Amino acid sequence: MKLLIIVQRVDFNDDNLSFFHRILEKFSEKLEKVFVVGLQVGEHHLPENVEVFSLGKEKGYSKIRQFFRMQKILFKCLPESDGVYCHMGSIFAIAAFPLAKLFGKKLVLWYAHGALPWKLKLAEKLVNVIVTSSSAGCRLKSKKIEVVGQAIDTEFFKPIKEVRPPEEVKPRVIKILYAARLVPVKDHKTLIEAVNILVNQKNINNLKARILGRPLLKSQEEYLADLKNLVKNYNLESHIEFAGGVSFSEMPEYFNWADLFVNPSSTGSLDKVVLEAMSSGCLVLTCNEAYREILAQKYMFKKGDEKDLAQKMLNLMGAAEDPALREIVVKNHNLNNFIDKIIFEFK
Repeated sequence: MKLLIIVQRVDFNDDNLSFFHRILEKFSEKLEKVFVVGLQVGEHHLPENVEVFSLGKEKGYSKIRQFFRMQKILFKCLPESDGVYCHMGSIFAIAAFPLAKLFGKKLVLWYAHGALPWKLKLAEKLVNVIVTSSSAGCRLKSKKIEVVGQAIDTEFFKPIKEVRPPEEVKPRVIKILYAARLVPVKDHKTLIEAVNILVNQKNINNLKARILGRPLLKSQEEYLADLKNLVKNYNLESHIEFAGGVSFSEMPEYFNWADLFVNPSSTGSLDKVVLEAMSSGCLVLTCNEAYREILAQKYMFKKGDEKDLAQKMLNLMGAAEDPALREIVVKNHNLNNFIDKIIFEFK
């Protein structure tokens, strides 16, 4: 089978989307040929049966030029393809529809978010199938929706045992991690406020939090500056570290450093990063309502409620690892099964 895959970015070094490089590698193992169309393309190291095309965003091409470049690529590759898979972009499905229809190719869209923008509603009319991560991942009322889980490489994200010093020799530091884009919707402030409660009100000083993410836009630089000022005002510089951007390949090291992964963001669907943390052996705390389907109440807190988050963090401090968290990912969200389910949609 040969598939044409359209994605936002193909870049091994990208902080946010480099995970898709691994997904493409897995597709290449199961398919004869993969044509990849990226809105933006950077460094990549893919097998010989993967051919990558760029729509030119990294070169500053206008949206009109990107659209016509896509049509040219589709016209070239669709006759050889068995279908089109659009990942993380309803607009890709809309743009690909005319030629997919002309060549009689099945069109499948991945969508996993709580929002219902007009682009999704239009794309639903055009595509054959919408695949999503959970029942909350696509809230349209449509018979075209198929739940396939997330795509977590459970062999890449796995627990790595480390030798920790005995408590009587060195007091154990509770290590907390959060990785997300530096935008207000990710709600870093609630985590900072919760740490403030634990350190300055409950006198818990053996606590260290790392926040991963780097600003890409001026607005994000201002947001990061505001967060750093908040940390400074609370005298938490020795407890909260802004560690900058981290590549996908480095994330297992950070997950295995952490005891607890905290996710104050709420997209309304199963955020990959929480599942990656679970697969790595971390305990997790999230306010994302989609996780209520799979997590016990002790791993959930109220959105935007720093007091509830602080209490839940306190409850989990010193708790043993929970193998059941990794098992959820291995059973329902592993990468191999995900790829098989996507390919099945084209058979």
